[in-house]
Amino acid sequence: MRGRCVHNAVPVLVILLIMWTAGGAFAADPVVTSVGVRGNEQVASGYILGVVETKIGDALDRDRLQQDIEAIYNQGFFSFVDVDLSTVSDGVSVVYSVRENPVVEDIAFTGNTIYKSETLMKEVFTQTGNVFNRVFFRNDLDRIQDKYHRDGYVMVRVADVNIQGGRIEVQIVEPRVGEIIIQGNKKTKTKVIRREIKLKRGDIFNVIRFRHQLGKIQSLGYFEDVNVGFDTPEGRDDVLDLILTVKEKKTASIGINVGYGTETGISGGITFTEANFGGLGHQFDIGFDEGDEARYWATYASPYMDRRTYGWRVGVNYYDYVDQYYYHRGRKQFEYDEVNFSVFAGLGKKFGREEEWSWFFTLNWRDVDYSNVHEAIPNALDDLTMWGGVNFSGELRFSLDRRDPYVSYAKGWVWDTTFEQAVQVAGGEYDYLKYWTQLRYYMPLNGLLSDVIDIDSMWTEDNPLILAARVRVGSSTASDLPAFARYSLGGMSTLRGYHSRTFEGRDVLLGNVELRVPVQKNFSLVGFYDIGNAGNNMDWDEFHDNYGLGLRVKTPMGQIRLDFAMGGDENRTYFGFGEMF
Repeated sequence: MRGRCVHNAVPVLVILLIMWTAGGAFAADPVVTSVGVRGNEQVASGYILGVVETKIGDALDRDRLQQDIEAIYNQGFFSFVDVDLSTVSDGVSVVYSVRENPVVEDIAFTGNTIYKSETLMKEVFTQTGNVFNRVFFRNDLDRIQDKYHRDGYVMVRVADVNIQGGRIEVQIVEPRVGEIIIQGNKKTKTKVIRREIKLKRGDIFNVIRFRHQLGKIQSLGYFEDVNVGFDTPEGRDDVLDLILTVKEKKTASIGINVGYGTETGISGGITFTEANFGGLGHQFDIGFDEGDEARYWATYASPYMDRRTYGWRVGVNYYDYVDQYYYHRGRKQFEYDEVNFSVFAGLGKKFGREEEWSWFFTLNWRDVDYSNVHEAIPNALDDLTMWGGVNFSGELRFSLDRRDPYVSYAKGWVWDTTFEQAVQVAGGEYDYLKYWTQLRYYMPLNGLLSDVIDIDSMWTEDNPLILAARVRVGSSTASDLPAFARYSLGGMSTLRGYHSRTFEGRDVLLGNVELRVPVQKNFSLVGFYDIGNAGNNMDWDEFHDNYGLGLRVKTPMGQIRLDFAMGGDENRTYFGFGEMF
C-alpha cells in the first residue's frame, strides 16, 4: 500500500535524556500530570486516548510511551504519531501529536472485469467523507478477495493500493489462462482430453469450473490418475499456465455374466467393451446373452458432442425370446416366442450459448416376428401376433439440461421431448407418429431441513439428501400401435411393482418420486413411489402404483442398485446399475 500510510513517529528518548541530564532537574522519574492529544480534526480525542496506557499520576515510563505511540498508529486513522513532553512544577505534561489521513473523496478499481466496480463497492465499508482508515480498508480488501475466491476465482488478488490525497485506487489482477499443456497420454489423442477443458487461452481462471472439467476427464474411464499443476511465465503475474498430467489405464474389458430368474431360467453371456477405441474416445461394445431371453448386439459410438462436434452411434441388435408372458391390463393372457432384429444409426449435436440444448436424430429399421402362442387362458385376448413385420422409423429428440454441472450430485432439471415417425419405405409396413415428453427434477433438501434437524451430522454439502422426481406423458396419432412400438409400463425402469410390459397402449402417463438418503459416502437408501398407466382407451382415473425401498452402493464398477417394490399382485426385487432416472 503506497501513499501517506507510513509510520513517521519520532523516538522520545532524546527529549527524556535532555530532561535527565539538565543539572538533575528530577531526582526520580517525573509524575505525569496531564495527558492530551493535538492535531486531530475528525477523530475524537477520547477515541484516541482510549488506547493509551499512560495515565495521570503514573511515573513517566519510556517504554509505555513508545507502546502508546504504536497503539495510536495502529488505530489506522493517522499517517504520523509522536509525543511531546512539557515540564511543569509538579511533574510532566504528555501530549500526543497526530496527523490524520486524508478524508476519502473517491474509491476506484482498476483491472476488474469479472465484477463491476459497483458490485465490489458493496463489499467496502469505507465511505467517502470519512477519514481514511488503513486497518478498516485492509478488511475491505479481504472481503473483496473473499468474494472472488468464493466464486471460484482463487487466483485473483489485490496487487496494489495507491492513495493520492483523498482518492484511493485499488489495482486488481485477474490472472488469465495462458498455455494448456497436456502430457502423459500415449494412446488417448490430446484433442480428446483437450475438448473436455472448456477453459481456453485468455479466459479468467475459475477453479470451480476447472474442477468440474477435471471430473469430466476422470469420469471418461481412460485414466488411473489426473494431476494438474500451475506455472506463471516469467514477468507475467497476470498469466497462468495449466499443466495437466494423466496416467492411462486399460480401457478394454471382457465381462462374463451368469444369472437366474424365476421367469427366464438360467442365462449367461460374454461382453467385450472398448471404451476408448483407437484413442479417439469412441466406444465399441459387442456381446451376447444365452437363455430363454437370448440377445446379441454390437454398437459403435462417439458419445461426445458440443456446438462444433457431432455425436453419433450405430448398432445392431438381435433378440430371440422364448416363453415370454403377454399381459393385457395387468392380466396374463398367454405365452409366446419373439424374434426381433434391428439396425439403427443416429447423429446429434449440442446448441445454445451454454450448450444446454441438444438434438439427436436416429433411424431405426426393425423386423419382428411373434409366434408359438401357448399356455393361453380361456378367452385370451390375442392382441400381439398380428403385429409382426418390418418397421422403419425416424426418431428426433430435443433436450434441455439445466442441471448444475459444478456439483458432484444431481441438482436442477432435465426436459426432453421426442417424436417418432414410422413410414412405409425401406420395407416398412407401418405409418404412425408417436410423441412423448419427460421432465426430471432433482432438489437437494439440506437447506430446507437445516433449521429442523442437525444436517451437518447426517448429510454433507457434497453428498446431500435429494428429492428426485420424473413425469412422462406420451400419445400417438394412431388408434392402435404395433405391439413393439406401444408405450409400456412395468419393470425396474417404470413401475417397479409389476412385471415388464404389464400395461401397454397408445397413451402413457408415468410419475416416479424418490427420496435419496445418504448413509455413508458410498452407501445410501432410497424410498420410492411409482404411479402410472398405459393403454389405448386409457381411463385417466385408473392408475396403478407401487412403493418400496432401495439400496445404492458405489463401487469401482459403478453404482449398484437394489430395489424392493410392493405393488400389483406380488412384491418384486430388482438388481441393476445406476439410478432409475
